[in-house]
Amino acid sequence: MNKPIKSMLWFCFLLIASIQTFAQNSSSHAFSIKECVDYAHKNNVQVRNALLNVQVQNQTNRDITAAALPTVTGTISGNDYLTIPTSLLPGEIFGQPAGTYIPVQFGTKYNANAGINLQQLLFDGQVFIGLKARSTSIEFQNKNVEVTEEAIKANIYKIYYQLVASKTQIGIYDANLDRLNKLLHDTKVLYQNGFAEKLDIDKISVQVSNIETEKLKALNSISVGYLGLKTLIGMPVKDTLVLTDQLTEDKIKQGINQDSAFTYDSRKDYQYLNLAKKLNEFNIRRYQLSYLPTIALTGAYTKNAQRNQFNFFGKGDWFTTSFIGLNVSIPIFDGFSKDAKLKKSRIELKQTENQIENLRNSIDNEVETARMNFSASITTLEYQKKNMELAENVFKQTTKKFELGTGSNTEITAAQTDLRTAQANYINALYGAIVAKVDFYKAVGKL
Repeated sequence: MNKPIKSMLWFCFLLIASIQTFAQNSSSHAFSIKECVDYAHKNNVQVRNALLNVQVQNQTNRDITAAALPTVTGTISGNDYLTIPTSLLPGEIFGQPAGTYIPVQFGTKYNANAGINLQQLLFDGQVFIGLKARSTSIEFQNKNVEVTEEAIKANIYKIYYQLVASKTQIGIYDANLDRLNKLLHDTKVLYQNGFAEKLDIDKISVQVSNIETEKLKALNSISVGYLGLKTLIGMPVKDTLVLTDQLTEDKIKQGINQDSAFTYDSRKDYQYLNLAKKLNEFNIRRYQLSYLPTIALTGAYTKNAQRNQFNFFGKGDWFTTSFIGLNVSIPIFDGFSKDAKLKKSRIELKQTENQIENLRNSIDNEVETARMNFSASITTLEYQKKNMELAENVFKQTTKKFELGTGSNTEITAAQTDLRTAQANYINALYGAIVAKVDFYKAVGKL
């Protein structure tokens, strides 16, 4: 076996091995729109991080709760006094002149202490408010997850149904190719019998080539769209994705005449801002209560041993000390720190209220705009469909006239151009209707 053949066989072997490895590492998914949304809920990075924020808030709440629970600490200490501390006793005790002192060392070389300390917070206004705000904080983070999911869901719907609708676009290209290939065949027959010119064949061949090029571009755009959808839902690019839902004009039109009445509370972003307002109010209450005293119960139980030799577990006494106490901390002056925090929190509440007011105006505008766009897109879709059907009939009649010898190739070219324009307008109207419907449902909070 010569060297070139060996090289070719080796290349084929590597190619087959690469294909098998790729197939083993990839998966195939056949998804409806709901399955795409569910997959994104588990795999989209933004959603996953929003869900992690909920877990972070849970741990923060545990930390807040800990402030209201007893704190118990154990202590063990030991000292080796290399030099025993010296104290001064008045000299007159020992008959010395008044005003003189005698240095005396008290204590033992070794000292050990073991004990347990307890502290229980009885009242702290800031901790009290923190406990009340726990459920609202969790609800706030959960609502953030919903807002994130809704934004991603809207994009999934748009891309998914645009890709589904692209099947219609490819079908139109195939139908055009079938018509033109038949016309090309018939023109060749006419040319062979002397009823057409070579120029007629060339013009039709150019049209066939143009449509094949447009179809190739459309297929490439669809492939890019699939990559975008995979990235959006968090699917590995190497996996295969098949869309199982179907899209019809009747399905797009569903909901156009529905009652679009809504309340602001049906919007997740509005709910989110209202929860933010509630947290602002908790913050104000927190700083208001910070002016009140804090009260805590304390207690301790300790054992102390003193030895001249390092032998704490032999003979010798351990002396017990125990106490309970009540600590009251009264804020008097903090350099106006609490006042600044309180005023800042009130300003932040006002900012949130302004955002809510602005969101109401934005929602009103969004709903009206989406409703008008949805209605207009349906009307445009119906008009463009009729226009496309009319262009198809014109092309058919022009083709018949040409085959009967009463029409010209110029008329066919013009009819084909009009048909392709009408088809492009129809596809654009179809895409526009899909996007308008998604925007409408999102605007009224029913996506």
